[in-house]
Amino acid sequence: MAQPRITLESGNTYHIWTHANGNDNLFRCKDNYRYFLERYQHHVHPVVETFAYCLMPNHLHLMVRVRKEDEILGFLRKKKDKPNLQSLADLGGLENRIVSQQFSNLFNSYTKSINKKYDRKGSLFIPNFRRKLIDSDEYFIRLIAYIHNNPVHHGFVKTPN
Repeated sequence: MAQPRITLESGNTYHIWTHANGNDNLFRCKDNYRYFLERYQHHVHPVVETFAYCLMPNHLHLMVRVRKEDEILGFLRKKKDKPNLQSLADLGGLENRIVSQQFSNLFNSYTKSINKKYDRKGSLFIPNFRRKLIDSDEYFIRLIAYIHNNPVHHGFVKTPN
């Protein structure tokens, strides 16, 4: 039985990863990587602080900390045109989905662009990006090394640079 997805909560740090559907690649050329990072800056950066990331042709890994509630509120006040929003609880039960929704917006935006550019249809990413809470300093340090060495492990490069 599948475990329920964990909620991305303010102040916590997470390992986020996802993969292309089937044998597809997420990134076919350098411009794809650049464009993804631009979309990441637009959609995800306002709600998370990024410690490490690695984009590979068919999958990606991120280590992020969810921003504090006041930072997320500031973003939402501008984005959602809700200048009177006082707390995330004012969103009526949606407060736990804001960060996940921003990742979803990123993946959907990027997919639409790639589909148009390469005349393809359908989803590019597997459903439901994966996430794991980073609950210790030891795991935090190990994960940075894991993310930066992942392209070597998968044979994309010879050294992690």
